[in-house]
Amino acid sequence: MLFHTLTVLAILFAKFGFFAAFLSVRNQQKNNTLSIESVEIYTDGACSGNPGPGGWGAVLRWRGKEKEIAGGDKSTTNNRMELTAVIRALESLNRDVPVEVWSDSTYVIKGITEWIHGWKKRGWKRKGGEVLNVELWKQLDELSHRYQIKWHWVKGHAGHPLNERADRLAVEQTELMRQG
Repeated sequence: MLFHTLTVLAILFAKFGFFAAFLSVRNQQKNNTLSIESVEIYTDGACSGNPGPGGWGAVLRWRGKEKEIAGGDKSTTNNRMELTAVIRALESLNRDVPVEVWSDSTYVIKGITEWIHGWKKRGWKRKGGEVLNVELWKQLDELSHRYQIKWHWVKGHAGHPLNERADRLAVEQTELMRQG
């Protein structure tokens, strides 16, 4: 896909000059996705009690194929499960492709796109003390440098089909952790 995009840009540049090639790139950026070749990941976490038994789920989609992954923990927090869902989904990738992550967790989205820079500058500390779940944030930080990732927040429980599937996976795992 990248080769195709570069070829199209080269043809536009040769035929119509820099401005046409620039507009083509801008139009691709305005489309809220990286490319047709990007892996789409929808994640969610759940917890019964906080702390308590919890679960995480992720739906990965690439080239028309879908894969569901899920897991849980007998004693955890909702935020840990939200982070774990994204981490496990990224760890499951076996190709170097652009990635788009959708999460209904502002903790995850703001954490990885905004807050993490200050935490790292302050030695993984926040204004109120230690960064919670620091080991998970460090894992996510490392994984986020392996891929070109576009982060999206999606409103939870608002009917988005893939977010709802990730939620169901997380809730199922929470129930399994509670029972067993």
